[in-house]
Formats: sequence, C-alpha cells, structure tokens
Amino acid sequence: MRLVPVAGLAAVVAFAACSNADRGRLTPSGPQFAHVQDLDGTPDLIVDGKRLADSWVIYDQTFLSTTCSVIEGGVQAGDHRVLRFTVTTPNIGDADVFLGNPLDHVAANDGLYEFAACHNHFHFRHYAKYELISTDGHMWRAAKRGFCMIDVTPWQSDGGVSSWVYRVCGTKTLPGNQGISVGYADTYFKWLGGQYFVLDGGDGQAPIPPGDYIIRITVNPPFVAAKGEPCPHVDPDGFCHQLLESRYDNNVAEVLIT
Repeated sequence: MRLVPVAGLAAVVAFAACSNADRGRLTPSGPQFAHVQDLDGTPDLIVDGKRLADSWVIYDQTFLSTTCSVIEGGVQAGDHRVLRFTVTTPNIGDADVFLGNPLDHVAANDGLYEFAACHNHFHFRHYAKYELISTDGHMWRAAKRGFCMIDVTPWQSDGGVSSWVYRVCGTKTLPGNQGISVGYADTYFKWLGGQYFVLDGGDGQAPIPPGDYIIRITVNPPFVAAKGEPCPHVDPDGFCHQLLESRYDNNVAEVLIT
C-alpha cells in the first residue's frame, strides 16, 4: 500500500455516517413492492470481491466535528488520510433476506437493531465486518458502525430483474422495509460514511505504515453472544449469526493491496 496523494480527491466529510443523503438513495413514501417477495427457501449472502478490488482508493479528507464519524465513530475532527472502498453484498440464495420494519424488531427486543441517536434511525447489528490485515497479522477495524439492508443493484442480471422490493431504511417514527431480494445486492459505496480505514491513527488505532495488506470483508459475520444477547442462528461451528443462510462458508472476500 503506497501512501501517496491522489490528485483531485481531497474532500470534506460533512454528512452522517449512513443517512439517506449519505447513501445517495431515494426514499419512497413507504415500502415499495414492485414484485412479489420470495420467502420460499433460504438466503445466501456473499461479498463481491471484484468490486472491492476495483474500488479502493487512498486520499486525504477533512472530518468536521459535526459528523457522526466524529461524534460516535471515534474519529478525531480534522484532516486524515483514509483508505476507502465499496462493499457489495449480493443475495445468491433462493429466498429473500427479509427483515421488514425495524420498529417491529425493536418492539420484540430480538437484538437485531439498535438506535443510533446521531443518525436518528436504527442500525442492524453484526451485518458486516471490515478488517485491514498486515502481513504479520496485525489487524485494524474500519469506522463502519451500522447498516441498513435494501435492494440497490441487480446482481449479474440478464435484464430480467428490473425492480426491487426493499427500499426503505425507516426511522424511529417512520416504518421501514429492509431486506435483500434474490438476485439483488446491497451496496455501500466508497464515498459513504464509515467506508474507510483511517491510516494515520486518527481513530485511536495505531497508525498504518506503508506495506502490503489484505482488506477482508465478512458479511453476516460469526460472533459469540454476550450474556443476555440473542443468538438468532448457529452455524456448524457453534458461532452465532444474525441472519439465516444456506451457507456460512462463503461470506468472506479478501483483496491484497500493495
């Protein structure tokens, strides 16, 4: 990884970490059922490694004190060198990932969502994990704190998929409709809040020196439930996952950067 400036890419980060404006998405007035839900079967999520490999870039950014990355993400206000990247998570299974309205999950206290006051909406817990790993095994975490699952782009479509089902994140007072349709992918573009590693130590982690690294992205990652924490689904190795999938062994993409 060569820490060199990229001309024309200095920027000011002045948005919440995952607001609708931040994600660059339209927000319909309510859930949009443009085609019939497919709930017969089991979802299977993967990470698009090619898109990850083609997307990463390093440049300098100014983080304002009013951004959620600073308020709750642990990043110090000011100028920082960042490694940014895009993450796309297609559903290649034979059923939709269906979550529906986050407010229903909060009312049920099922542990899937937590409220983020800075963003004024709910974050899905344990949806993805972003890691940067050195050749000697040292690991850094990205600043991403929360996710909203919606249909963003058709996945390897031949033109037959032209509409979406899940398109509304929802807020504390407005219902949402979250999920990922079969043959669709959710995408967090590299310019969005949290889609970066801070390279200069400005997030409280050790500075990242030049060298060879692996970007590792895990969707629906395994976790060990804390005392009192729900464990919705268990894989063959005994680890918890928030989402049921037909497979858990294809949830990781790794990209070598030099």
